[in-house]
Amino acid sequence: MSRFLFVVPPLAGHVNPTIGLGAALAARGHEVAWCGPELHLRPMLGQDAVVHPTGTRLHRPQADHGTAAIRSVWDRFIVPFARFSLPAVEKAVLDARPDVVVVDQHSPAGAIAAHRLGVPWATLAASTMELGEPLADMPRVLDWLHGRLRHLWAKAGMPADEYFDLRFSPYLSLACTTRALTAALPDDVIGVGPILAERPGQPDFPWEWLDQGRAHVLVSVGTLADDVSARFLRETAAALAPLGDRLQAIFVAPPEVLPDLPPHLIARTRVPMLALLPRVDLVVSHGGLNTVCESLAHGVPLVVAPIRHDQPINANGVVAAGAGLRVGFARADAGALRAAITTVLGDPAHRVAAAQVRESFAEAGGADAAAAALVDLATRSPAAAGMSRSTS
Repeated sequence: MSRFLFVVPPLAGHVNPTIGLGAALAARGHEVAWCGPELHLRPMLGQDAVVHPTGTRLHRPQADHGTAAIRSVWDRFIVPFARFSLPAVEKAVLDARPDVVVVDQHSPAGAIAAHRLGVPWATLAASTMELGEPLADMPRVLDWLHGRLRHLWAKAGMPADEYFDLRFSPYLSLACTTRALTAALPDDVIGVGPILAERPGQPDFPWEWLDQGRAHVLVSVGTLADDVSARFLRETAAALAPLGDRLQAIFVAPPEVLPDLPPHLIARTRVPMLALLPRVDLVVSHGGLNTVCESLAHGVPLVVAPIRHDQPINANGVVAAGAGLRVGFARADAGALRAAITTVLGDPAHRVAAAQVRESFAEAGGADAAAAALVDLATRSPAAAGMSRSTS
């Protein structure tokens, strides 16, 4: 029996894969625990999960697009939260005594803590923003990013000559995608595909509302997009309003954002995503890796309107795979959105391509493959004698 500690940011798209992975490890007889802001993690993980809390802090709003968004997510969220949470993460490692620390790629405090305490650690990439160095054609931004990581390392009091890229473990790196979607996946990163599992605390849904005689569209633009999504959601609702004879649509959005919807459109703050996807014919998404992969894992094609971060990468992957279309998030109006949605719904080639990506995910192994790799790391690199460094 081995012990595993997940270090995650307070983001659903990054926590959700660890739920399935934790369940796969627990089913093999191993102990699992999480480290992160309990206020955010507990509703997603359920009351029975072991959570080592880091506390919470407020974060400044992030930029909307392009390199400004990349800089702001590191400067306003990832780096400040890593500095804030590092003492709590180190305490969690000391208290939990894991054989392996599983570190989300955007939780570098986990990498620093594991290295300082001599515990083997694995990277879990729940985003494609750092995979294959998509910033390689923007050398100034990439140099800036490496500078921010070195600064974080130095502020943690770590020796300069021991610095390494905190985004990638020297032991093991896992990614929640495959080359069928993310062609630039590095050779030393194992693509296991999406890690799916039943999630605790799922909301109710009016299943009786679904009309089996019509197509079903799910519209979701993610938890980080709430500050910029209202216009897009309203344009999408306007696009779908005249199509009530042929489809129904579920918007994952607060109902007050979309008042006075016609009867074939509904808005729900939360939906049971994995239970709903088998009944869906198309997903309209911002391109977050979780939503894209969960959709494709069910063979559902997409219309993707990327906003920032890794979303343009994922949108391009969907288009390259033939599994959907890309539209402009800031520019698309009701007419453009209606054209894209009806095109994907009307062309079976998109569903065929989505099914091919689904097969690549199944072959990659998902939670079982990731769990096997982590157990192998724990077996190869026992941590019992490794926690030799002081946190002082």
